[in-house]
Amino acid sequence: QLQASGGGLVQAGGSLRLSCAASGRTFSRYFMGWFRQAPGKEREFLAANNWNGGSTYYADSVKGRFTISRDNAKNTMYLQMNSLKSEDTAVYYCAAGSIIYRSDYAKGMDYWGKGTQVTVSS
Repeated sequence: QLQASGGGLVQAGGSLRLSCAASGRTFSRYFMGWFRQAPGKEREFLAANNWNGGSTYYADSVKGRFTISRDNAKNTMYLQMNSLKSEDTAVYYCAAGSIIYRSDYAKGMDYWGKGTQVTVSS
């Protein structure tokens, strides 16, 4: 199971760090990623990395502002979010999978966690 946490209310320009804790199994050999969904919008890929974090993938909308990382010893993944904007307001989800599809990152994810709400006030 995956559980995202760390969301909250932050002012525009601020930062938040989300965590995704895995339990029940180890995800150290899985790709892991972050997605978000804003009200009335489709789910959006944000970032992903491979099992050792050596390869990372970012959506253009967050590149340079968000950083994905993982600590396999703690079975935890992180998303550091800086320079937050009002349009970053959404429910954020973490996921894990065995395959990365660059054309559709969600397609390769087999496990999804419950989301955490991030609200950025302008």
